[in-house]
Amino acid sequence: MSKAEKQSTPQAVRLDKWLWAARFYKTRSLCKDAIDGGKVSYNGSKGKSSRNVEIGALIGIRAGWDEKVVEIKAISAQRRGAPEAQLLYEETPESVEKRERRALENKSYGGRIMADHKPNKKERRDIKQLKKDIFSDVD
Repeated sequence: MSKAEKQSTPQAVRLDKWLWAARFYKTRSLCKDAIDGGKVSYNGSKGKSSRNVEIGALIGIRAGWDEKVVEIKAISAQRRGAPEAQLLYEETPESVEKRERRALENKSYGGRIMADHKPNKKERRDIKQLKKDIFSDVD
């Protein structure tokens, strides 16, 4: 078997190593922590970092409020530049639509509001009253 044939045949690659090579996480330890923390699913079930990936598998990745579902198009154990890494996967159309819809909803609500200070006593009371009013209407 020639050297070119060895490189062209897809070898077994672990899920954490593939996520690292596809540039979803900066380090393999961050990949492992995310997988163990339940932020990564493999074909709809909880992922394991030692699981070997297969072409065509669906991987769900949660990061903050966003969730991506990507399909594996190629397998690589080497981390390369971003343009090459993007060739390893393709985000599903449903995932793209869901993320765009969520972004529009966030934008219509004014986005995320970041306070420049901790709430004082009066503001905490107001927040508590607001939560009480909102959740009492649900019952």
